[in-house]
Amino acid sequence: MEAAFFDLDKTVIDRASIAAFGRPFMKGGLINRRVVARAAISQLIYLYFGADEERLVRVRESMLAMTKGWDRAQVRQIVRETLLATIEPIMYAEALELMELHRAAGHRVYLVSASPEEIVLPLTDMLGVDGAICSRGEVDEEDRYTGRMAFYAYGEEKATAMRELAERTGIDLAASSAYSDSATDLPMLEAVGRPVAVNADRALAKVARERGWEMRTFTKPIRLRDRVGRSTPVVTTSLAVAGAALILWRRGVRARHVPGGRAAA
Repeated sequence: MEAAFFDLDKTVIDRASIAAFGRPFMKGGLINRRVVARAAISQLIYLYFGADEERLVRVRESMLAMTKGWDRAQVRQIVRETLLATIEPIMYAEALELMELHRAAGHRVYLVSASPEEIVLPLTDMLGVDGAICSRGEVDEEDRYTGRMAFYAYGEEKATAMRELAERTGIDLAASSAYSDSATDLPMLEAVGRPVAVNADRALAKVARERGWEMRTFTKPIRLRDRVGRSTPVVTTSLAVAGAALILWRRGVRARHVPGGRAAA
């Protein structure tokens, strides 16, 4: 039996899934505007420059600290109620088409993501795929997050979970496919016979070229020129923050050239 394994962020959807839920979580009282603004800056860096090991560790630790004390049932309810409106506009049409092609060929289809199960599992149901490998946050006896991970689906852990899944279900990994955008997913890509680099960051693109792996670019329905002016909270907040920073920087430069150190009008 063959299978296709899809990374989620920047492969099936065009951004980090946890960041996409900034507005619903804010409306639900879980986070404030300051957190959304900080996430927006991180999202811009991730979107245009990729994410290295050190940056991902910082983001993970920050997210875990932020979620400590959250009620898991509330998080699940927010995601369930806002999933379609949040995810559908940022989903790559090419990824959905590929999933359909794999299903038509009789292949199983799985999402493999470091994102939390509260987001990934409902998305698995919405897409009608066969299952998912995803992260799980630790909860206490009151079903509140402790700020620690029970399982982190990242790096080599993704590949290990894929091999365990293959052993349980009879999947032939050597005949299977995997799709991802990041060099952090090299273990996942190396676990299958047909690795495909999608919207690859620089490190993954280099490896893919050296090894002769297939490379794809997903753009529909999101195009770079369409990002400016989109009303999604991450992008609009990011542009506002970047604009404010640019204004302050310009004023600082002017102040250095104005007698008395005051910014020019």
